[in-house]
Amino acid sequence: MTAPADVTTEELARRLGEEGLTVLDVRAPHEYTGELGHHCDPRQGHVPGARNVRVEELLASPTVEAVRELVGLAEGSEIVAYCHSGSRSETATLVLRAAGYEARNYRGSWHEWSRDESLPLET
Repeated sequence: MTAPADVTTEELARRLGEEGLTVLDVRAPHEYTGELGHHCDPRQGHVPGARNVRVEELLASPTVEAVRELVGLAEGSEIVAYCHSGSRSETATLVLRAAGYEARNYRGSWHEWSRDESLPLET
């Protein structure tokens, strides 16, 4: 079975706020709030409407049920995961797919999103 295609910046920007789509920021809370981000990013914060669940929490969940409880969404829900550069979110999508979610990775992640001044952000 082939993994779903990654999400592009254009697709994510177009779909923000879409009913049925959950955007999951899997970075550390200080990255999510913009309190302490990476110096290479011109803007700090998170994609509007994104929920924050650290990838380490997903990986530490011992069962599929524990992952679902942590995420708080019904099986089959559509999720776009992102982090700083796409690697943590790639790991998260694997865990989320194993738990029955329709999960895709935004590979450009915050590193890409923060560079486009026309894209909204929250802190």
